Amino acid sequence: MERRTFKTFGLLATATLITAFSACQNKDTKTTETKKTEGTTAAVSQTEKIVYVNSDSLLTKYEYFKDLKVKFEGKTKNAQADMQAKGQAFQREVAQYQQSAQTLSADQRKSTEERLARKQQELQTYQQNAGGALQNEQAAENEKLYDKVADYLKGYAKEKGYKMVLTYSKGNSSILFADESLDVTSEVIKGLNAEYSKK
Repeated sequence: MERRTFKTFGLLATATLITAFSACQNKDTKTTETKKTEGTTAAVSQTEKIVYVNSDSLLTKYEYFKDLKVKFEGKTKNAQADMQAKGQAFQREVAQYQQSAQTLSADQRKSTEERLARKQQELQTYQQNAGGALQNEQAAENEKLYDKVADYLKGYAKEKGYKMVLTYSKGNSSILFADESLDVTSEVIKGLNAEYSKK
C-alpha cells in the first residue's frame, strides 16, 4: 500500500475540520473577556459574537488527533510490510518458474502460468481490499473526530455566547484576515485536550 493512504487521512481530517464548525446561537449578551493561553494575551468581546479557530494548530495540538495519527501510521506501516512480503513471495515464485520453465512440458508451463496469473490477480484484489478497509476505518475515525470537535464547539459557543465559530487554515480558507483577538484556538485546544484526557 502506498504512503498516499495516510496522506489521504491527513487531507480528509483537515477537510473535515474545515467544514466542521457550525453556527451556534445564544441570546445571552453579557460582556466578558477570554484570555489566550498561548502567545500574546488578547480579549474577545462577547458583543462581537464571532470567533475563529486555526484548524492547522488544532490538528497539531489536539491529543486525540495525534493519537489517531500514530495509530494510522502504524496500521499503514504494517499494511505496507504485509503487502511487500506477499509481493516478494510472489516474485520468488515467478523467478523459480522462469528458471525451471525450459524443463517443463507445454501443459505444465500453461497450468503454472495460469496459476501464477490467478495468484497475481488475488494479490491485487487483496491489496485493494486491504486499502479499502483501511480507508473505511479512517473515514469512520474522521467522523468521530468531526463529531468530537463540533460537539465541543457547540457547547463552547453556547457557554461563551458566540453565534458563530469560524475556522481558519493557511492557504485553504475563505478568511483572508481576522483580528487575533478573535482567535480562540488555544482555549479550544486546551478544552478539547482536557475533555479527551478524562476518557
